[in-house]
Amino acid sequence: MQLEVGEIYEGKVTGITKFGAFVSFEGGRTGMVHISEVAPVFVNEIKDFVTEGQTVKVKVLSISEEGKISLSIKKALPEDQQRGHAPKRPEGDRGGHSRRSQGAGRPPRGPKPAPQPSPGRPGDFEWQSRRNDSGSFEDMMSRFKQTSDEKMSDLKRATDTRRGGGYSRRGQKG
Repeated sequence: MQLEVGEIYEGKVTGITKFGAFVSFEGGRTGMVHISEVAPVFVNEIKDFVTEGQTVKVKVLSISEEGKISLSIKKALPEDQQRGHAPKRPEGDRGGHSRRSQGAGRPPRGPKPAPQPSPGRPGDFEWQSRRNDSGSFEDMMSRFKQTSDEKMSDLKRATDTRRGGGYSRRGQKG
């Protein structure tokens, strides 16, 4: 089976780890769904959402040069289900939470204001990317490492110039 990035396929969950689930396709190819791509809500335990042997629909996010296939279950869902709302529970089932923890008696919250950049950010660095590109984890780590190396070399250059050309007490006789 030839897999294409951006397409949705059915596969079988063949393994579950703390960080994701492995999904196999016809033809023997296997990809991984990272824990952040399992459901549109926060996932603490993957086994709460998928089980081994289960057939799932997944969207192919990327295929690396080494052949690693990055998958998403939540992006294979219909648009209206990708928002991140917890699954609806039957009336009366509150999952062990009291009404107080549900915010009883409070008015509903309004929409959150758009985040404003704080003036105190050093170097005007964008701490979290606002774009939602589907780059692979390896690409993100490569960009992070490159940025980190550049910042470290700038820092070393700045501290070396401070140390090198100044007055030193050592060697002075007093």
